[in-house]
Amino acid sequence: MLMKQLWKMFVAVHVFLYRSTGGRIGNFNREQFGILLLTTIGKKTGKSRTSTLGYFPEDSYYVVIASNAGMDYHPSWYSNLKRNPQVEIQINNNRMRARAEAVTGAERERLWAKLKTIAPNYANYEKRTTREIPLVALYPEEELGKNKI
Repeated sequence: MLMKQLWKMFVAVHVFLYRSTGGRIGNFNREQFGILLLTTIGKKTGKSRTSTLGYFPEDSYYVVIASNAGMDYHPSWYSNLKRNPQVEIQINNNRMRARAEAVTGAERERLWAKLKTIAPNYANYEKRTTREIPLVALYPEEELGKNKI
């Protein structure tokens, strides 16, 4: 229970630092792999929930990984977006609405192989869990402008 509370506090601080600095703090900001903020609507509460997630760009969309650090269950944000695929993302200081869609089949396999070359630590998560780690495509739909910092 203590670990869960500490993790929630860490995520809250990470989100705060990322938002308040426009991603200057809290983002790797590498060309091939970075950190974004994903805001979903809680499936139980109906409230906005924001998570910090690793992502990589792919063609006209972004890919996020529902690894949950290799745990044997999906992260809550994944359940939220399965119920309501309309999400908001922030990359650095740019905010946008997006549509989320799970990537499956051969496309998932291709993207998973790419992910393991640009962020090899995800191979460890894959070994740790009995589930297939979902990949989610985020398709930008509307620019919301810059985050006010």
